[in-house]
Amino acid sequence: MDNREQRILTVTCYGHFLSHFNVLVFPALVLPLASRMHLDMSTVLGISFWMYLLFGITSLPWGMLADRLGPRFLLFLFYIGSAVSAMAAARYVNSPSALTISLAALGLFSGIYHPIALGMISREIRQVSLAMGYNGMFGNVGLASAPLLTGLINWIWGPAGAYLLLGGMHVIGAAMTALLTITLLSETTEEATETSENGNLSAFLILLVAMMLGGIAYRGATVVMPAYFELKNQGVTHFFSMMIGRELPGNLVATFTTSLIFFIGILGQYAGGRIGNRFEPRYSYLVFHAITVPAAFLMGLFHDVPLLILVFIYTFFLIGMQPIENTLVALFAPKRLHHSAFGTKFVVTFGVGSFSVKMVEFVEKNIGIEATFPVLGGVSVFLVGVILYLIHHTSKNPEQPAQ
Repeated sequence: MDNREQRILTVTCYGHFLSHFNVLVFPALVLPLASRMHLDMSTVLGISFWMYLLFGITSLPWGMLADRLGPRFLLFLFYIGSAVSAMAAARYVNSPSALTISLAALGLFSGIYHPIALGMISREIRQVSLAMGYNGMFGNVGLASAPLLTGLINWIWGPAGAYLLLGGMHVIGAAMTALLTITLLSETTEEATETSENGNLSAFLILLVAMMLGGIAYRGATVVMPAYFELKNQGVTHFFSMMIGRELPGNLVATFTTSLIFFIGILGQYAGGRIGNRFEPRYSYLVFHAITVPAAFLMGLFHDVPLLILVFIYTFFLIGMQPIENTLVALFAPKRLHHSAFGTKFVVTFGVGSFSVKMVEFVEKNIGIEATFPVLGGVSVFLVGVILYLIHHTSKNPEQPAQ
């Protein structure tokens, strides 16, 4: 890559790290906020609903706006808008209503990232696959590090400190975007119009249903994990406290565990990319999701080390399927609509998937937190059924041209 491409990759990879970091600060703070606000856990979980909803449903409008304004300004807006929103969350961390609004704004600005940055990479960097690989790794580092750093900062300075740190990291991103000289070829040259048509539009619509259900399972799992581990892994917390000779906060151990699990997810993505490249992606997609089902059901029955083993399996395959899923999007979506197709994917996975926050809130309040993962396992049962229908639908010719 030349210097221009490296600068583009620098600002977009840092942004991918932060876009996922943005929405995983809150789950690590659920129990500390519940104690601070004197609210039950289900009510605190509901504070994040609008953040997750706007993070998803705004992807397509932001992408359409980029076609008019260009990606450079919107990438800067992602950083500066998220910085202001995070600092507002720090200021109003004791007010449920004001915190809800601040987090909703954070979700709104976070929704800018994926359609803008992925579009920049695909249009501006010659080695697209290599660049997307680096970009994906930074996103997963954001997933993995957010719970750990948030738990550590909360232990030292409280929830407000965690959001102040997030705001400061976005200020750095805004400065990088403003100060680095980046020439965008898409702004200086006229791109050729893509006239070829391929894919399978009906199969893509079926895949959208599968991705929506996968988004519900993913968001439900990520939003509840830190609190779930704090309540169900007390034996692990006690063990580590004995090891170091002092009592550790349960929240710190839970957030560290959550970070470790997301690092397992990075390995899953590497495996998913290799398997999806070597084997038929439809069947690989089916196997990865099918393995999550028994793991999710069993997670409701165990605690401590057996629970962690099951969560490692669940996360490895739930996150590991993403490269395979993206391969299927590229396979089934009409070529001239690939950017819109990926924008639509983020709407259904992050937008519709945000309703899992309400589902988890209902389950925790009416059944108990131990039922959340079995319920998510039930969602995955439906998901596996949709994938089986997708395989049946495309069995004659998976690359049939879209009509």
